[in-house]
Amino acid sequence: MVLGLFGKKSDHPLAELKSAQSLLDDIPKHDSIKALQELTDWIEAISEQAVNFKLDHHWAVLRLYDQAAQGHVRKLLHDYFTLQSLSQFQENRLWTLLDAYYTQSDYAHFDVLQRYHENAKGASAVKPDLALLCTRGIGAIGGLLKMAAARYAMVDPALWRRLAVYYQTAEAQEFSKESVTVYPGCNLSVNEAFAALMLWYGCSAGNLNPVQEHIAERLFAALGKGVQVFNAYNGSALFVFDMTQPTPPMRATAEGTIHPALRYIVADNMRQMLDNMIKTLDKGILPDGLNLYGANFEAELVKDIAARLMQNLSLPPPTRRTPRRKIKVSLRVANGFLKMLEHSDFGLNFGVEESETWEVEDISATGFRSVVQAARADGIKIGALVGSKPESVSHWGAGVVRRLSRDRDGALHIGVEVLSPRVIGVPLHDRAVKGPEGGQLGLYLNRPADTSGEAWLLMKQDSYTPQRSLNMELEDKEYLLLPLALVERGDDYDLARYRMMEQDGGGDA
Repeated sequence: MVLGLFGKKSDHPLAELKSAQSLLDDIPKHDSIKALQELTDWIEAISEQAVNFKLDHHWAVLRLYDQAAQGHVRKLLHDYFTLQSLSQFQENRLWTLLDAYYTQSDYAHFDVLQRYHENAKGASAVKPDLALLCTRGIGAIGGLLKMAAARYAMVDPALWRRLAVYYQTAEAQEFSKESVTVYPGCNLSVNEAFAALMLWYGCSAGNLNPVQEHIAERLFAALGKGVQVFNAYNGSALFVFDMTQPTPPMRATAEGTIHPALRYIVADNMRQMLDNMIKTLDKGILPDGLNLYGANFEAELVKDIAARLMQNLSLPPPTRRTPRRKIKVSLRVANGFLKMLEHSDFGLNFGVEESETWEVEDISATGFRSVVQAARADGIKIGALVGSKPESVSHWGAGVVRRLSRDRDGALHIGVEVLSPRVIGVPLHDRAVKGPEGGQLGLYLNRPADTSGEAWLLMKQDSYTPQRSLNMELEDKEYLLLPLALVERGDDYDLARYRMMEQDGGGDA
């Protein structure tokens, strides 16, 4: 038995490795939900009993249980970050399990590091494992950030402070670049784990939907060896992190205040690695070394995310296309394709239901930003379709949510890209389907006096087919629409481009 306080032996089941292993053997192997619940409870118990354990025993038990959890964590991440819609119960159950695990893992790993710094009994035996401890601790913080990003939630500022302590420890004891086997099949250093986390969060938090966030995180994890951390700005840094006042990573600039506690993230080598990965994805092949946790994502989807990340890794960084100006104006808002159809000029306003009203904080030629209480923004997420109508305007426009974040009061800051300031309801008919079954309603987005010869359309999800043309009625004229490209597919809509050709009378090609 392990001696506890005042020399008494602890009878806790985790007090000996043999009994700890026996408990582990009893945890169900084929029920990941139940297994992770039990493992999370035991990891919490490790922290609660830590003062009764020598530090080397504390770390040994945590290391054992944390590693046992990884297979179940990957299984639940696979189930959570899926293209198939989850029920609210499923989403909440999986999110809560994963967040609870990462929370307890974060606390437990940082507790070991704090006790090491306090020179607790057994600390000298832990020293050879510090690189492993810090890398796993950073991984737990990354998991918490990932779950927060999945719900566009506020991040506990203490996470950034703990991240800084891990990296400062690695620097001070000169093991930041030491590669370790974090888990079987996963080798990386504190430097790589820290830098990849900085890049992932800086490039994707708040502007990708949950599945895209997951893919982006997996891409950066696979490319971690292409990232470097510098103590001074060298002209090619993308992000900067302040060790003394830790906050989310900020874009690095030459004009920023410079002091010794800043760490600059450079991805020069990663850009070439990512470019090579995109070339492989272009062939419809998922690259070796890219672990998506078993998720069956198409290469095309992964390539789209990789291409977006490449833009964010570019120097100079992307800039806003049009200036924003502060303005206070009310917008009526319709969330989703069907609601937009109801408010279109089809006369489909079966809704006695009033549309929501948002207050615009700032606006540009291509978008606007609103701050909305969460209860009034039900269903809003990255990629959601939003119809909007200023209070003094008679027609509706269309936009897509591109950025989401939550402030300390719980309000959502919503950034919307405007697709068109005016939408027109149009009847569409699939030319390959006879009769009324081939008909549907769409929203025509082109601006007045458009001379491109193309039609941009919003339609219900999965309507676009590359081999099928449509007939469209617009302003008492008939048009043949030849498919060009699917621009975007959301949860309830397709945004597509067509070649637009005016037809004679009957509309036959």
